Amino acid sequence: AVKWYTLAAEQGYAVAQYNLGFMYYKGQGVPQDPVYARMWGEIAAVNGYKNGGKLRDEVSKKMTAAQIEKARKLDRECLAKKYKGC
Repeated sequence: AVKWYTLAAEQGYAVAQYNLGFMYYKGQGVPQDPVYARMWGEIAAVNGYKNGGKLRDEVSKKMTAAQIEKARKLDRECLAKKYKGC
């Protein structure tokens, strides 16, 4: 599932971006990583998927300020790269 969600997320599909973030949040098929969970949640939200914002906000509650800043940096970079190699 990670492979297909990644391919779809890189093409700009917000639901796939959310699903990929959720997988990072839960550690399903990928290492559990709140930074990448928040990053993909934010990207999904930017692309109009409201649950992406909910994921971003939920993950953020459990993160340090440094982790949040790292996620923000990554989501800006990912948006600039048009989701390739995120």
